Amino acid sequence: MNAPTPICPPVLGHHLLLDMQGVAATLLTDATRIERALRDAAHAAGATPLDARLHHFGPGLGVTGVLLLRESHISIHTWPEYGFAAVDIFMCGTARPELGVDVLVRALAPTDWHVRNHARGPGTARPT
Repeated sequence: MNAPTPICPPVLGHHLLLDMQGVAATLLTDATRIERALRDAAHAAGATPLDARLHHFGPGLGVTGVLLLRESHISIHTWPEYGFAAVDIFMCGTARPELGVDVLVRALAPTDWHVRNHARGPGTARPT
């Protein structure tokens, strides 16, 4: 008798956490350029942008924003005084968020970057 095949809960999406450091301050304060990079990243990943909301905090200060996607979202928070940007890319369906990472890294040209991938969906939470 064969053992039953375990049923694995579906992964509904992937949430990529991208930290970039060593980014030029002028890039991290340019809300227009950042929005264009977020849209380019979404398109490269095969996602569909719905709406964007970005806020620039003033001269020499950073930008925070979100690009809403049919497949979820991309958000960014920048700290030009540290040359740092934190980006969340959460996409479900057939979108490939890792392709969006490539676009953002090219657009912001960090000296160093790191990405973590968290699967999201029923059964992916671990007990505390």
